[in-house]
Amino acid sequence: MPSHSNASVIDPADSVTPRVLVADDDPASCRFLCDGLRSLGAQALACGDGTTALAHARTGSFDLLLLDCRMPGAGALQVLNALRGDVHACSANSIAVATSAELAPRDRQSLLAAGFSEILLKPCGLADLQRMLALVRPELTDACVLDDQAALTSSGDAATMHALRQLLREELVQLERELEPLSRDPDGFGERLHRLRSSCGFCGATALSTQTVWLQQQLSQRDLPSPAALARFRKALLATLQALDR
Repeated sequence: MPSHSNASVIDPADSVTPRVLVADDDPASCRFLCDGLRSLGAQALACGDGTTALAHARTGSFDLLLLDCRMPGAGALQVLNALRGDVHACSANSIAVATSAELAPRDRQSLLAAGFSEILLKPCGLADLQRMLALVRPELTDACVLDDQAALTSSGDAATMHALRQLLREELVQLERELEPLSRDPDGFGERLHRLRSSCGFCGATALSTQTVWLQQQLSQRDLPSPAALARFRKALLATLQALDR
């Protein structure tokens, strides 16, 4: 696979291939993350420090940001805080994942509370990278849309799991019809997302659960969700419906 040092600027006009910014000062980690993402069908742009990562995220449109917690210039938290505070940044509302070789439980909670959607521990494998891609493009990673094992663990048995998934399907059909007006009602939307998050947990709807949590975070910080976040949520909703119908 090609070295990350040869990465070119990602074309924001490409609406199918996930666009990922990988920021990591360890050359081996950066190489693996970029090559692994490319093998899964994504485009990856690499950089080795937080200052460069922030510059790329401000001027380029990325679906996903993989930010190392400790980098020269600025770590993941500093980069995300600066990006979220810049209303003119092209990737201000992109899904962000913090990466780290080690992380204390309290630090994990702090990063999630700060707006990171997930924490990726290194070393990792392709399955972990596929899970990260499912945060932004669940329709391209069907294996991550419904987690049968998680659903069985939550529901207790297959019969209950199937019954709960049928209820979830009915809920999603209705939600898809009402999504546009509901998205303009922060209080009503927040209440609906709260209920949906619980349903996703019982049914193993991992991709939709992730997007639900992300929208909840956005609603806690602003009056209305961003168009990009709402579009990702709708894609996850439709991908989940499709998986439930199989």
